[in-house]
Amino acid sequence: MSVEQLRAAAVVTPDAVLEPGAVVVEDGVIADVRPLSPTTAVPSRVLAPGFVDLQVNGHDDVDVAYAQGEDWDRLDRLLLAQGVTTWCPTLVTAPLESYEDTLARVTGAATGPATPTRAHPRPAVAGVHLEGPFLGGAPGAHPRQWLLPLDGPGLAWLAQLPETVSVMTLAPELEHAPEAIASLAARGVLVALGHSAATYDEAVAAVDAGARLVTHLFNGMAPLHHRSPGLVGAALADERVAVSLIADLIHVHPAVLRAAFLAKGQGRVALVTDAVAWRAARVGEVALTMGDDGAPRLANADGTLAGSALTMAQAVRNCVHACRLPLTAVIDAAATTPARLLRLSDRGALTKGLRADIVALSTDLQVTSVWIGGDRAWTLEGAE
Repeated sequence: MSVEQLRAAAVVTPDAVLEPGAVVVEDGVIADVRPLSPTTAVPSRVLAPGFVDLQVNGHDDVDVAYAQGEDWDRLDRLLLAQGVTTWCPTLVTAPLESYEDTLARVTGAATGPATPTRAHPRPAVAGVHLEGPFLGGAPGAHPRQWLLPLDGPGLAWLAQLPETVSVMTLAPELEHAPEAIASLAARGVLVALGHSAATYDEAVAAVDAGARLVTHLFNGMAPLHHRSPGLVGAALADERVAVSLIADLIHVHPAVLRAAFLAKGQGRVALVTDAVAWRAARVGEVALTMGDDGAPRLANADGTLAGSALTMAQAVRNCVHACRLPLTAVIDAAATTPARLLRLSDRGALTKGLRADIVALSTDLQVTSVWIGGDRAWTLEGAE
């Protein structure tokens, strides 16, 4: 039996921050989470559950849609360095005929056996997130020529999606959207609403049908109006639905991020990066350029935002420091809520009996170490 006690100045549990505290790991599982005496010598660090990112198109110079071979090892390292232990490779809108091969390649590469250069535990792939092609009146950076209606062929295509698809973002205003949502939800797919100009009633009908997430709230949708609340109003008012947020402080102002956290409450916000391969200057078939503000944008004249260069660790820091949100709520949004939305009941919190996916953060919330299933997967050079 392998037993290890990880001690820290602070341990973030679902209910409180233990200062100081310890996480006891036995054979890859959290055996106990306990407070320590204030006089106990502990490392000056924060322990939190491994982060779960629902929306990753790529990172740095590696695009999910084109990644091959050792590109996946590089994605592993980029994710671990930001504390992500579970993630959803994300594909944006593309020609319908291209999805079959891309999905097969992404699934095979992301879940395949270890390669000679992969000497560390891998971040778990929770399934693919399809963002499109069934989007609506606010497509943003998604190529309009490849958007499709939810007609007979569209519904038939959805019915044949492989089990590897775990998240689907679609627009609730499309004809037959409730039918599509109900079918997907019955198969265990997390249905998210986004890139939409839906009315409030259309959004509520989609939630009635089984949608449980709104993709990157405020971005890719009509703004909130007090007499015409639309998708934003439905997302904020309906307790059945969670919202994801891109907390790079560019997509959404810090005050609005804070307002969304306060409106939804703990357990109904999921932080996502919506990260793209900005250095490769593309996401799928879409050409990108890096804006002066540090956000990727379409490489055409209109400069539409096209994903982010955000890391999950930076999103956590932004929410704590710029938005003045409690660490417990922010860690819940980075780990616990996305794990629950994906129905991953074995992870997402520092709780007895769960898988020991753990991230250690410095006092200024920089990632210093990561464990997956109790095995150390990544350590910052020079860190304890």
